[in-house]
Amino acid sequence: MSDEKKPVLSEVKTDKVDERLKKDLTAGGRESRASQDSKRESSTEMLASTKERRRMFRSEWVQEALPSPPPIPGFHVCWLSTTNGYDPIHKRLRMGYTAVKIEEVPGFENYRVKAGEQEGFVACNEMLLYKLPEDIYQEIMAELHHYAPQDEADKIRIQAEQIQGSDSNGKRLGQLEGEGIQSLDQARPVPVF
Repeated sequence: MSDEKKPVLSEVKTDKVDERLKKDLTAGGRESRASQDSKRESSTEMLASTKERRRMFRSEWVQEALPSPPPIPGFHVCWLSTTNGYDPIHKRLRMGYTAVKIEEVPGFENYRVKAGEQEGFVACNEMLLYKLPEDIYQEIMAELHHYAPQDEADKIRIQAEQIQGSDSNGKRLGQLEGEGIQSLDQARPVPVF
């Protein structure tokens, strides 16, 4: 054994008291929480500006989970889900959609399907990239977003004309306000989608 005598725990004196255990706020220069709070940054300085908040809000509603494919001349390009039971891919195939091959979209090599039924095509998660000839796309969009709503407007116009009539006693059944039937009668050109 060595000749050095080890101090007993009770003999050890500490000149410093743990800063966290001090009770006297003035002793040792410990600051109060109030004085520390005043030195901290204001919470309003940390908040986003109005412009940044608007940008963040807009980005909440923007679909950023899928990459935007480059346009393919003469085709409409879109992502189709392999898990959507209401709008399955086989339904789109009958409409004229075809899968996009990896060679058709430069820069999408990371999205290549490496095995299986869709090998060599472009995919991201459960979505596959498909294309449709532009003329067929315009026909489909015109049907769904022009002619179908126009047919519904015609039905409303017919109902409005019937309501405007009179009952068997000659009493008027209803009256249209505003532009009424005239706005429904206007033929509108088919837009380009």
